[in-house]
Amino acid sequence: MGRIAQSTKVLAEGGYEKIFRQTFETVPEEELLNSFACYLSTSAGPVMGVLYISSAKLAYCSDNPLSYKNGGQTEWSYYKVVIPLHQLKAVNPSTSIVNPAEKYIQVISVDNHEFWFMGFLNYEGAVTSLQEALQAGGGLRSV
Repeated sequence: MGRIAQSTKVLAEGGYEKIFRQTFETVPEEELLNSFACYLSTSAGPVMGVLYISSAKLAYCSDNPLSYKNGGQTEWSYYKVVIPLHQLKAVNPSTSIVNPAEKYIQVISVDNHEFWFMGFLNYEGAVTSLQEALQAGGGLRSV
């Protein structure tokens, strides 16, 4: 789904806030602080979706369901990642040496899981929001 189609979907479904609350478990006092269209790097390649930053967590959901095999059956599921803010360890902005236009953000959880996000329309805004979320969650460091 292209970014124009995604914007149409967001409008039709009532905005990012409504999609966030329908997609992820939230508590009433949780606030959606920001959302960013981006890609998540996976072993199957980059997956287009939205990264949500709330007052309680980072949450990512793919725009479309991905297929996987369950026994002999093909199943479909949205790719989701949820990291409570208190489990954030680091947020590391990064730029490709070969192609400086390629910018990434590495997010590391306290259990040392790494998530690489890329393709942001607003890279600097995403870096700032993620670093603020790290500080709010009491994370260990931001490089």
